[in-house]
Amino acid sequence: MSELVAQERPAAGEPEGLLVLHHGRGTDERDLLALAGVLDPERRLLTVTPRAPLTLPGSPGYHWYVVSRVGFPDPGTFHAAYRQLAELHEQLWERTGLGPRQTVLGGFSMGAAMSYALGLGADRPAVAGILAFSGFIPTVEGWSADLPAHRAVRALIAHGRLDSVIDVDFARDAAERLRDGGLQVDYHESEATHRIDPRELPSAAEWLQATLAAAGANVAAAAPAGGSAAPAGGPAAGASAAGAAPAGGSAAPGAASA
Repeated sequence: MSELVAQERPAAGEPEGLLVLHHGRGTDERDLLALAGVLDPERRLLTVTPRAPLTLPGSPGYHWYVVSRVGFPDPGTFHAAYRQLAELHEQLWERTGLGPRQTVLGGFSMGAAMSYALGLGADRPAVAGILAFSGFIPTVEGWSADLPAHRAVRALIAHGRLDSVIDVDFARDAAERLRDGGLQVDYHESEATHRIDPRELPSAAEWLQATLAAAGANVAAAAPAGGSAAPAGGPAAGASAAGAAPAGGSAAPGAASA
């Protein structure tokens, strides 16, 4: 069972999909929970926001890995968080009956890097989509993206040209790399600093619903006659702490970094 603490925003009825939002550096599981209300105003989805496992001396909040250089996570702490997130995702699939193709992984800053990692990793299943705010595809020893196996994954990338924490070139490189790999990418730049630009959220909400609808149609088309496609699951059932809290630093200038 994953050791990660998480909060949830339940769907209004039977959830049509799963949205997992990974916060940025120095915040916690409450930071992006309110974002679900903007991305999924009709509450069609189950939204889960895990807390990163690391606390660092002299630094507030929680961290997914140690930052030694922007774009290049510390391997030891990265892989530890990667394993814990993989376990959490699998437990959610098992517990809810929703599968990878009904799941969008999203995040801000280092949370976006973890979304890329879990959504494209060679040992991970293809999810419906990746929602990356102000992040990068990580370069780290022992991890690689398998783009041929993840061509069905859609991506929305949003980044500010005025970001002085994670340069916009990281986003441009990610978009080019994914497109070259055959993935469908919606790319957005704005005159924003290191934050989630509120002006990008309506487009992100539309993309989220379209991505899950397209993935659902593909799953239905692939189902055998007289049956239905069974969602992929994980090895064990998990539990997350329910609750809601206002969004934190990710929507404000100068928030969490790489």
